[in-house]
Amino acid sequence: MKKCYMLKTSFRFLWLFSNVTRQIQFDRPDRPVVKPDVMKFIDEYRDATIARQYATAIAQITTQPWTIMEICGGQTHAIVKFGIDELLPREITLIHGPGCPVCVTSVELIDQAIAIASLPEVIFCSFGDMLRVPGSQTDLLTVKAKGGDIRMVYSPLDVLKIALTHPTKQVVFFAVGFETTAPATAMLVYQASQQRIDNLSLLVSHVLVPPAMETILASPHNQVQGFLAAGHVCTVMGYREYEAIAHTYHVPIVITGFEPVDILQGIYLCIKQLESGQAKVENQYTRSVRQPGNEIAQKLMRDVFVVVPRQWRGIGEIPQSGLGLCETYADFDAARRFNIARSEATERTECISGLVLQGVKKPYECAAFGTRCTPEHPLGAPMVSSEGACAAYYRYRQQSAILAQT
Repeated sequence: MKKCYMLKTSFRFLWLFSNVTRQIQFDRPDRPVVKPDVMKFIDEYRDATIARQYATAIAQITTQPWTIMEICGGQTHAIVKFGIDELLPREITLIHGPGCPVCVTSVELIDQAIAIASLPEVIFCSFGDMLRVPGSQTDLLTVKAKGGDIRMVYSPLDVLKIALTHPTKQVVFFAVGFETTAPATAMLVYQASQQRIDNLSLLVSHVLVPPAMETILASPHNQVQGFLAAGHVCTVMGYREYEAIAHTYHVPIVITGFEPVDILQGIYLCIKQLESGQAKVENQYTRSVRQPGNEIAQKLMRDVFVVVPRQWRGIGEIPQSGLGLCETYADFDAARRFNIARSEATERTECISGLVLQGVKKPYECAAFGTRCTPEHPLGAPMVSSEGACAAYYRYRQQSAILAQT
């Protein structure tokens, strides 16, 4: 099971540990009633009757075309897997945003990772999704097949154990993810510093969601009129930062969960705002998200990281959109430690992943989709990751998508 899926699952089930469990009853579409009941898992959030009721309520309030972007790749997969977009009236268009951190990791960083992982004295640790993401020439899985010591981990703290048990090796962690996984990376750095572990370093590729949203909204090609924001990111960071975006660009933002009923309720709330001319932040994912977020995790991130510009694969550089190690922890920077030259490589010209990640194109609009580009032989990262839009369409709608090309 891949790391990003496990993280997602663990967050989904945080609500189970409350004193009462929640069972949704459809009373008002924007305010479902919850009541104590027998312990359940996710049945209520996949209830087909409730989902159809939400779809009906959405159709009843929709009077004109609207375009909504979901930010998180987990939401994209739920939408495609459960056919949520097919339940909606034709006036509503859902487009998929750059919500997959694996997908937006630049070719330059992939090439740096490959160069470091190829060194004989290195144990290179990574989440599973990253191993098959293509760089300019090859991928990490190919390096592993040729003898590189590359290990898939499920938690950054697993890397700490590897470094302690292999003191003669240089252990490197490829730190990838949005704000959701950044606190765990920060804890790895903090623990390594406290324990004075000198054979551990990180190649950091953490990215931040709000700057990407602003870049999309400021683009001359922007189609987005409302956002479904990522519930797991906001579980960590809260949503105060989103309020300025909603106000500046006059766009509704609804913090949304990942199950079908979550997403349909988020769409309902977003359409309700659009139809009434409102533009504010609403929190659909109340069982996990609070406005201030997890302030302890945020403090740890501030202690370890600084905000830096970051190159996004297929999009380009977005100012102040990444996290890098602060000077206090600069000795843990793998790029400095190994003095790897910066790559000038770019995405393959046939791949339209940049347009897919910006919501300008759907995966099936790529001429290579499902033929020259498959999960076994990907041209771009969105076909590899478990949260990539291309992988979602290939897995759940491959035949219909290929037919749409013809």
